[in-house]
Amino acid sequence: RVAVWALPELATAMAMVGNARAGLVTVPLNPALGEKELAHVLADAAPRRILAARPAAVVERTPGVEPIGIGGAGGALPVVEPDAPLLVLYTSGTTGAPKGAILTHRNAASNLDALAEAWAWTGSDVLVHALPLFHVHGLVLGLFGSLRVGSSLRILPKFSPEAVCAAFDEGATMLFAVPTMYHRIAEHLEAVPAAAGGISRARLLVSGSAALPVREHERLAALLGQRVVERYGMTETLINCAIRADGERRAGTVGPALAGVELRLVDDERRPLDAADDATIGEIAVRGPNVFAGYLNRPDATAAVLDEEGWFYTGDLATRAPDGYVRIVGRRATDLIKTGGYKVGAGEVEAALLEHPAVREAAVAGVEDEDLGERILAFVVPREGTAPEAKALIDHVAALLAPHKRPRAVHLVEALPRNAMGKVLKKALRAQA
Repeated sequence: RVAVWALPELATAMAMVGNARAGLVTVPLNPALGEKELAHVLADAAPRRILAARPAAVVERTPGVEPIGIGGAGGALPVVEPDAPLLVLYTSGTTGAPKGAILTHRNAASNLDALAEAWAWTGSDVLVHALPLFHVHGLVLGLFGSLRVGSSLRILPKFSPEAVCAAFDEGATMLFAVPTMYHRIAEHLEAVPAAAGGISRARLLVSGSAALPVREHERLAALLGQRVVERYGMTETLINCAIRADGERRAGTVGPALAGVELRLVDDERRPLDAADDATIGEIAVRGPNVFAGYLNRPDATAAVLDEEGWFYTGDLATRAPDGYVRIVGRRATDLIKTGGYKVGAGEVEAALLEHPAVREAAVAGVEDEDLGERILAFVVPREGTAPEAKALIDHVAALLAPHKRPRAVHLVEALPRNAMGKVLKKALRAQA
């Protein structure tokens, strides 16, 4: 295993690709990791070396492991077996210390081929890339995916709506981004309508890593004349579902399962649910060549999520429509709220809140309640210049959804706590409550 200090530079991309071709296992390191988390990753993965574009700047942060510069090397490359490890990617650690997910060459290759087919992604495309190189979205999809299909890659070391729009003015065809980026692009286009020229002609705009609110879908469609597509995946499985380039671009959904990926919904006892009514909530389980080889040094954690038949239990809650389109409603650990005998997905309530004109961002969590078991709390970032009343927001949700899904309290906050990929930290919200 060889770690790579994942600064957004060409040398970093060279190191990732060089390791893969040489049969080395890359452990990407987020340069923003705190000391405790960085020490855990280095101790757990035990990399032989750390490759860094500027090794002198890393030395003090990595005692015991030598950082070295990234450069070319001669010699013949080995033949790498498909099931050989490619990456050890560390999870966000929302439920304890981060775990290292082992992804193989077969995992990446099969998944990227399925995405290329679904998105008609070819060597004639030019992908705009402003994502970190220590995460599945930016590293596997953005970097490795572009190289596998032979498309050009336009790396933006720092995201800005202006830089993204300029790239499309110069001939880019695709964008991979997270919801926060699309929100900022929308704000930019509203302020500077003329900037929409190139990006409105994009062949495909893809959002992932978190749900893109339906309101943002509609906002972007009005500005661009086309809809953003979503996909659903996670570190341990890469991408499971995606809306196809030639499929219906249905807001609030992540499309059907990719070719080669088996997907089913299961109940609390992991029994398959046959329902395909876009209403019954179950946990997503997947099986296929995309599923990881296990957690590094953690056979117990691997056994808890991967059964003997190869099914990986994601912990994500969803509904499925008759045509196979999947709608994510939250995480089992943090977003399944059991209140008054009902099961409520936090994502449903968040989506309803985001339809209120005074709400900019929203997050929903459950907290213990003696009467209800759990009560639903909402945390809302209001739009600038507004101060919505809690009762109005509660009534708004009750009018859109079943009354038992309404929040019992609404807290107005200046910002939501998020991790490096923009996902809301529900544990921090519950502690705040």
